Amino acid sequence: MKIFLAIFICITSFSTGLSQYYEARDFTEENIFSENIEGPNIDKAGNLFVVNFQKDGTIGQVLPNGEVKLFVTLPEGSIANSIMFDKTGNMLLADWKGHNVLKVDMKTKVVSTYVHNDQFNQPNDLCISRKGFLFASDPNWKEGTGKLWRIDGPKQATLLFSDMGTTNGIELSPDEKKLYVNESVQRKVWVFEVDKKGNLSNKRLFYEFPDFGLDGMKCDKQGNLYVTRHGKGTVAILSPQGLLIREVVMKGKLTSNLVFGGSDGKTCYVTLQDRKCMEAFDCEIPGKRF
Repeated sequence: MKIFLAIFICITSFSTGLSQYYEARDFTEENIFSENIEGPNIDKAGNLFVVNFQKDGTIGQVLPNGEVKLFVTLPEGSIANSIMFDKTGNMLLADWKGHNVLKVDMKTKVVSTYVHNDQFNQPNDLCISRKGFLFASDPNWKEGTGKLWRIDGPKQATLLFSDMGTTNGIELSPDEKKLYVNESVQRKVWVFEVDKKGNLSNKRLFYEFPDFGLDGMKCDKQGNLYVTRHGKGTVAILSPQGLLIREVVMKGKLTSNLVFGGSDGKTCYVTLQDRKCMEAFDCEIPGKRF
């Protein structure tokens, strides 16, 4: 009887421990961002930032308790869609409306144009390598097409691919030898090989979804790829081999982007455009930066 009871307690404890993972919960209040809430990211100090707090054209800082405060307002005519941080700590923004990549000095909060290119459609999402290569997706929603760029420095934009679908989410694998890019309308995730100079080759289909749209993506430390499924209200987790491991069901439907954070990197923060807020869930594996 004692042995049975001990086994029962162990099983119950184990099940309870597992149940805390992959369950969505509210992180911020509803309706405090605009419907274009997107692009969450975390700086080296662990501060969380999200675009379009209260109205378009702003950046909000989200505190650990879920409260949000205005960090900076962008110049007139600019609306950010993605946040990334360079090696020196500057905030880089994909400014889809202004057709720019903007730079924000984190100390002075001065906003400047990092890169402008007349060939940009509307820069959408960003990811950066440890060497400082900044990759940008660049969809043309009206035409259902998209481009892929590498930003090598101020005013230096190199077009890598111009014959893609509506390029959106973009992410490097933990070893930075692979670059994942998804196409929202076509519902495809592509993977490229990345060389030491940031050039791409060997494009191949990694995964194709049957329905709904695709948006932001992030990798965990083991190389699993987390994909927000816009319209379905889930975050799909794909293995490095391109197998669907699970889908995390969120409370809202318009999942737009995500980032790993928390003290151990095992909290996944997700932006929801229909609820105009952020939700969160806990993971078993930390994000690749942790």
